[in-house]
Amino acid sequence: MASIHHWTHKMAPQDKVFYQQLGQRIARLRKAQNLTQQQLAELIGVAQQTLAHYETGRLRIAVAALPPLAEALGVNVEELLDDQPTNDKRKRGPASKLQRQIEQVSQLPRAKQKFVMEMLDTVIQQQTGS
Repeated sequence: MASIHHWTHKMAPQDKVFYQQLGQRIARLRKAQNLTQQQLAELIGVAQQTLAHYETGRLRIAVAALPPLAEALGVNVEELLDDQPTNDKRKRGPASKLQRQIEQVSQLPRAKQKFVMEMLDTVIQQQTGS
């Protein structure tokens, strides 16, 4: 634990921000894949505690770990490192209401996310007549 503190203590402020944002993206992508930290850690060959430190930005991620991490999360390395998904770069202006709602739903507890998804499934099925 002391080595982690020592390592992040020497990070430049912009590096700290970068690793915190990267960690948030990793956590968001992991949750979107319905993976636990333990499951993702096993997929990329690190300890769960190491992954937790990646997600909080307290530990730098080795460059060699990026391709397997991106693959496990279903994105390419560029998307993993970029603060905006590729398809959002072409759009100008504020995020749509639906995009904001999706982001808000992704922050809810898993049980509430499931409830919202079931409601959406029901509405979509009623519209399509399936």
